[in-house]
Amino acid sequence: MALETVLLAVGGKSDDQVERMATLAEDVAAPADATIVLGHVFTEDDYDDALERLEFDDDTEVTPDAVAGRNLVVRELRDRFEEQDIEIEHMGTIGNRAEGVIGFAEETDADMLAVGGRRRSPTGKAVFGSTAQEILLDAPCPVTFIKRESE
Repeated sequence: MALETVLLAVGGKSDDQVERMATLAEDVAAPADATIVLGHVFTEDDYDDALERLEFDDDTEVTPDAVAGRNLVVRELRDRFEEQDIEIEHMGTIGNRAEGVIGFAEETDADMLAVGGRRRSPTGKAVFGSTAQEILLDAPCPVTFIKRESE
């Protein structure tokens, strides 16, 4: 099986997680000449806040992909990977985070997915849910879970 697409689920993570996810993607994608796809899922509120904060021109067609492309983490990662001549794409959507990430993996036919998260007790998962757990169980490809270093 050739590795062609590595998907990174980005957004709202601590800096150490993003750095570790980026390093993982570089280490895997560069030797395989694979494309890295940055996927950002917005909640409705996050999307509205981003639209307001980013001040799009009236002439610009505003889509979740365009908003994701202006996200600071996405821009920084895109610049980092382009400096290393790694092919890079980004995607954005609005909705449930787990469903959005799984949708990105299906749409891009990802060979690997990296997702960040935090450790939760079984009770915490039952009460609050676990986006990462849902992705781990339902993703159509292998998933690497990057937990926060502070845990």
